[in-house]
Amino acid sequence: MGLAMELQRRRAHRWLGYELIRHHRSTFELLNDRSLDDLSAGLDSWDAVDAFARILSGPAWARGLASDTLIGHWSRSTDRWRRRTALVSTVALNTPADGGRGDPGRTLAVCRRLAGDRDDMVVKALSWALRALAVRDGATVRHFLVLEDARLAARVKREVRHKLETGLKTPRRAR
Repeated sequence: MGLAMELQRRRAHRWLGYELIRHHRSTFELLNDRSLDDLSAGLDSWDAVDAFARILSGPAWARGLASDTLIGHWSRSTDRWRRRTALVSTVALNTPADGGRGDPGRTLAVCRRLAGDRDDMVVKALSWALRALAVRDGATVRHFLVLEDARLAARVKREVRHKLETGLKTPRRAR
């Protein structure tokens, strides 16, 4: 944990620290809201956020080590990267390899909160979160698209509908 915190502080090879924690069971089980919030400090790019959320915060949330309160706090942040972190963390809730069993309630709570956000980094993450849930619960995602249609960015609607209809974010074009 100390090494991961130092890499985070230096903002160098942060993902390596995340991987060390993820693959060291007893250290991973030490994760909690405070340590995750500390490790998320200074996230400032899509790749840093996605590594953190996919490797640590999402799987920790799926396994009950991070709270809904923490993710909710990130989703309400004025910082675009915190909002993206909240959304990308939902992917693990719907990915069996990350400990997820499908969690439309928690996923859609974050998605609903950010449905009207127009920051491109948040819009892309919203699409990803909904597409991950669509694999597990397409009917719920279809219903969400109808309910939130007026608030959702065109990209989200297009990519999620493609996923529901074809299984792909962007279907291949016929030649």
